[in-house]
Amino acid sequence: MPITTLLLDVGGVLLTNGWDRHSRELAAKTFHLDPQEIERRHNLNFDILETGKLSLDEYLHRVIFYEKRGFSRSQFLKFMHDQSKPFPQMIDLFSRLKEQYGLKIGVISNETREINAFRVKKFKLGRFVDFFVVSCFVHMRKPDEDLYRLALDIAQVPAKQALYIDDRLMYIEVAEGLGIPSLHHVDYQSTSDKLSAGTFWK
Repeated sequence: MPITTLLLDVGGVLLTNGWDRHSRELAAKTFHLDPQEIERRHNLNFDILETGKLSLDEYLHRVIFYEKRGFSRSQFLKFMHDQSKPFPQMIDLFSRLKEQYGLKIGVISNETREINAFRVKKFKLGRFVDFFVVSCFVHMRKPDEDLYRLALDIAQVPAKQALYIDDRLMYIEVAEGLGIPSLHHVDYQSTSDKLSAGTFWK
């Protein structure tokens, strides 16, 4: 059966990661924070943050502003937002494939609500993405298999007619275990070559 639906990761595929270890290390250096303490506090909170059970404001209070700082929340939040950069070639690739083959496009992503909202608006992801299955909305994170099943239910397609694309191999393995054809994204050129070959759309 031909592929009718693309299921895409965001961080590492469409955009840079929103708030990863590299960003936190850079934040510690920029704002003169204790990197080990920041990482310890982050690790205690990131699961409930990404599953929508903790607001970004509460997260910042627990991880950064648990003591008085020489900078404001707005300054730190701007820094967090500035870590997000687009991959224009990837966005253009999926936009073209959607138009060329009449594809439905969905997102399966682990992200906090506020950062997700900023990224969707900032980079106009709604221009080509039809639906978003994000951990903060559904209160579960990849690699939970139910996240993938939910995306298929929303798309109303059988697993064999969806193609999942992610830069993390383990998440690819989970999708394949559910019968979803998958593509491990390494770089633009290799992904573009595989998708442009046309074998998925026949």
